[in-house]
Amino acid sequence: MKTVTVYLVRHGKTWFNTFNRMQGWSDSPLTEDGIADAKRAGQVLRNITFTHAYSSDTMRAQNTAKTILEANLNSAVPLTVTPFFREQFYGYYEGQDSAESWYAVGAPHGAPSLKAIIDQYGVDASKDFMHDADPFGAAEDAITYWTRLQKGFKLLRADNQNGDNVLLVTHGTTIRSIVDKFGKADGFKVTDSPKNGSISRIALTDEGIKVLSFNQLKLEPGLLK
Repeated sequence: MKTVTVYLVRHGKTWFNTFNRMQGWSDSPLTEDGIADAKRAGQVLRNITFTHAYSSDTMRAQNTAKTILEANLNSAVPLTVTPFFREQFYGYYEGQDSAESWYAVGAPHGAPSLKAIIDQYGVDASKDFMHDADPFGAAEDAITYWTRLQKGFKLLRADNQNGDNVLLVTHGTTIRSIVDKFGKADGFKVTDSPKNGSISRIALTDEGIKVLSFNQLKLEPGLLK
């Protein structure tokens, strides 16, 4: 059975993260802490041999990926930039205050925060509620979001062979959504977004996607070679 191990890294902290702003397809620069997040992840992953490296096409993800690859001792692979692994698109709510936005999205459903929405209805429902609340109808609903990500998984499977390790720098909600959707059978219950610069691991197999770890700032000793 073909198995490709994907190291999912959340980009370093940005100014929008600092200001608690909705940051989907919008972008903001890495802060000094965010650059440090990327460097820390690079040191943790420096001994992993990657066959390919990918990032979303936001600058925060690209710059984090480049920093990680610069620290790697074994891999000299180009960075493939793809829109398939962008963050969820928040439409009208892009750049707005996060707490206020999720209140507007969830309150009509009796869930006045993102945590309440997820606890009561699930991660995919937060996407559908966002789409329904967007006066322009531009925010991604769950079907639109997953159709995009499945194109990304198809790309990873096509590019890589059995036993390959892949770096993928992407976003907090995207990582949380992947782990929530595919990790329940593996015992993963996702309540919070992964930390900036954290590492999660999934296995792409012929049978589907298996979650191996979530939201780690270091790797188990056996994974460092």
